[in-house]
Amino acid sequence: MANDAVLRALASERRLLILTWLKDPVAHFRPQVDGDLVKDGVCGVFIAEKLGVSQPTASEHLRVLTAAGLVRAKRIKQWTFYKRDEAQIRDLKRTVLARI
Repeated sequence: MANDAVLRALASERRLLILTWLKDPVAHFRPQVDGDLVKDGVCGVFIAEKLGVSQPTASEHLRVLTAAGLVRAKRIKQWTFYKRDEAQIRDLKRTVLARI
């Protein structure tokens, strides 16, 4: 996990919101036709709708989060689903706390 990529990802309020929503997707998103909210992640279209932004804007936020290793993307049919990478987030928390 590159430090610059992580700092860039965490520097956006919208990306922090996405991470918060993805922590409990059932509470924050409606059921999906394709893909299980918990097992597969949340469709990028739903994330864009909840953020109130265009799909390309949401895709850029999700690309940054993915590049930082904080979320993982999974393709199902023509859709991309996103979920938190809890192991990477746990490692990040541990690293940050160790340096304080």
